[in-house]
Amino acid sequence: MAGCRPLDGIVVVELGHSVAAPYAGLILADLGARVIKVENPAGGDHARGWGPPFWNGTATAFHCLNRGKESLAVDLSDARQAAALRRLIVGADAVIQNLRAGVLGRHGLDYESLQEEAPSLIWVDIGAFGESGPLAAKPGYDPLMQALTGIMSVTGEQARDPVRVGVSMVDLGSGMWAVIGLLSRLLARAHGGEGGRVATSLFETGLAWMTIPLAGYAATGDVRRPYGSGVGEIVPYQAFPTTDGLLMIAAGNDGLFRKLLAVLGLEALAAEPAFATNAVRVVNRERLLPLLSDKTAIWSREHLAAALDQAGVPNAPIQAVDQVLQHPQTAAVGMVKPSEPGALPMAGIPVTFDSVRPRALGHAPALGEHNALLDPQPVKAAS
Repeated sequence: MAGCRPLDGIVVVELGHSVAAPYAGLILADLGARVIKVENPAGGDHARGWGPPFWNGTATAFHCLNRGKESLAVDLSDARQAAALRRLIVGADAVIQNLRAGVLGRHGLDYESLQEEAPSLIWVDIGAFGESGPLAAKPGYDPLMQALTGIMSVTGEQARDPVRVGVSMVDLGSGMWAVIGLLSRLLARAHGGEGGRVATSLFETGLAWMTIPLAGYAATGDVRRPYGSGVGEIVPYQAFPTTDGLLMIAAGNDGLFRKLLAVLGLEALAAEPAFATNAVRVVNRERLLPLLSDKTAIWSREHLAAALDQAGVPNAPIQAVDQVLQHPQTAAVGMVKPSEPGALPMAGIPVTFDSVRPRALGHAPALGEHNALLDPQPVKAAS
């Protein structure tokens, strides 16, 4: 795998903005693909302005989602520019797009218009609500999907308003599904197939993240409640107080629970029928959790973590962003690095090949920085 670039030679045109399509493009760029980002010349990708914070005049959100790409500023209403973009797309291996439904079709740049001319092209649509249904034409964003698919209903604490997950997990997840679909099509094409269309959506991704709560409701009719730092199906599996902060403790099975009790000096609880198995602990969580919290609260976080580590009970402190960036484990895995000298440290993709993490080099492009590509010369797709 030369230079840890498994997609070297693959050309992808990204007709995307905000998070989902750009994150898909970022993954592909890190895997070695040449990613050509197409933006509206009137301001470019919305994410360019998502700040502060800014870096060199552009939002850090844009930098971290678009490093290692090339940028074209294309006015689709200009026939000459649209024709140049069409030539670029026909010569590419794949397109990723999350523009509003109908925008590309008005300019003859949708999959149906290009399919006959470019049968090997892999076209990836990242929509909002899916291809059919009463909301299919409605625009959508990550927080709307967290609300609509139930994610917010199981996030936060009871007796308080629902809480959005603090990162754009639906957008990022949709980008990941787009890449999974694209790579699957590339594999099929390499085995004698043609291109084709792949589709995912924010709504479908949100439903996928709700796999466990949806199955629980289907089986029992019980509507999952939020449990703060905990989960509905496992107890104890949440943050506990110490003298100087919260410690996440994940006693995910009966054996780990007994080890936790031993550390806390509560061995007798293991014999109580109400706490003997995870199934009964879930039912009796309101009785059990205060007993555990009273004991953890007299430990310092460092000492309790050390005791749990020695006993083999999984645990972790709840860290702020600055602590995460400074943590030695973050440095050890090499996830967060500049993509070029003097650039911002930014997270890479969470996969390695033979212990090497692939990473696209270069900065996030200025708007229209690579518009010379619009000259009438083909961009060669991989065979």
